[in-house]
Amino acid sequence: MFKKILIANRGEIALRIQRACREMGIKAVMVYSEADREAKYVKLAEEAVCIGPAQSGLSYLNMPAIISAAEVTDAEAIHPGYGFLSENADFAERVERSGFQFIGPTPESIRIMGDKVSAKQAMIKAGVPCVPGSEGELPDDPVQIKRMAKTIGYPVIIKAAGGGGGRGMRVVHTEAALVNAVQMTKAEAGAAFNNAAVYMEKYLQNPRHIEIQIIADKYKNAVYLGERDCSMQRRHQKVIEEAPAPGIPRKVIERIGERCVAACKRIGYRGAGTFEFLYEDGEFYFIEMNTRVQVEHPVTEMTTGVDIVRTQIMVAAGEKLPFTQRQIQIRGHAIECRLNAEDSYNFMPSPGRITMWHPPGGPGIRVDSHVYTNYFVPPNYDSMIGKVIAHGDTREQALARMRTALGETVVEGINTNIALHRELMVDAKFMEGSTNIHYLEGWLADHARK
Repeated sequence: MFKKILIANRGEIALRIQRACREMGIKAVMVYSEADREAKYVKLAEEAVCIGPAQSGLSYLNMPAIISAAEVTDAEAIHPGYGFLSENADFAERVERSGFQFIGPTPESIRIMGDKVSAKQAMIKAGVPCVPGSEGELPDDPVQIKRMAKTIGYPVIIKAAGGGGGRGMRVVHTEAALVNAVQMTKAEAGAAFNNAAVYMEKYLQNPRHIEIQIIADKYKNAVYLGERDCSMQRRHQKVIEEAPAPGIPRKVIERIGERCVAACKRIGYRGAGTFEFLYEDGEFYFIEMNTRVQVEHPVTEMTTGVDIVRTQIMVAAGEKLPFTQRQIQIRGHAIECRLNAEDSYNFMPSPGRITMWHPPGGPGIRVDSHVYTNYFVPPNYDSMIGKVIAHGDTREQALARMRTALGETVVEGINTNIALHRELMVDAKFMEGSTNIHYLEGWLADHARK
């Protein structure tokens, strides 16, 4: 087992990994930007290294600075968390070439699954169902592109091969708009991801977003830890997540979970990862794989009892998975609300000083957050300030506990989206379960008209 790990991230995930290290008796080195000097995990750290100014490109995305910090502190491994460099194959490669262990998949796995075209091809070979679409990168010939779209059937969606986080996508409803949409998406993809390759898929009208959490070791042992429903989204960004997914038969989940495990074994995957699917009319369609720990990992931890971050560290250190698929049992239901420093309805970011922070408590409640009273939320990064997770024996109990928890939560000094979550927890359609990925945006549009 490692004696010292460098945590190359910030915010609540940095604190989450720090806590796992402390529990395992591992020293944790925190890196931070000048904007995060007052962060809780920096104050709690045994060792902390400033790696640059507030701008991400000069700090949390600065590979030489992070690797230098690992060298000067004698760390043995680097945990990238999520976002920033967590899915950067070049970073993983540089970490390992520098003599450190990257706590995540191999660079080769990140490359295969990070490019959506190669990921889709790998999943087809592994027997994982995919959205009907082009088999690879779209050609330059407009005639061929139009022919493909006609075969797939409108509407179609053009996606950047190197995209992520809801960026690099464009829906096309007519042939007249197709070629221009492809050219615009290519230009955007080249600028945003340094990869102009795009591909085409059938645009599913009312799907749900269901994802399968997996974890694997380097000995080709792999398990799936159930599923999550992440359909409550705004602009492809998740707002609420839950596990298990309401209304999907366990046999259907087991079948797709087994295929995901088989795919992991086929590509020699190591570490935690998530297979993301669109689910419509009883069918799963693979869209992408996230080769890292997810923001929403707590709902899986609450329903399976598996500590995903601890297990990530164990398998990166060369240990075998400490459990088999048969030992994974789903217990109860968990819901997560992402708390953001933003207006509940116009989503305007609200950085600034938190003058009062009172998190909720009680049976089944977990709060993952790095903030505290008098903490200054910097304007330089993602607006998430924490997550409230509620677990219950049933979905109804989890919802009731979440409503109570949100009622207790007090954040003053900045705007937050707590009011939005309170309304959604009593929304009739959400309470029924199985809302699709367009539901929240429709709900917000109706709210704006009132």
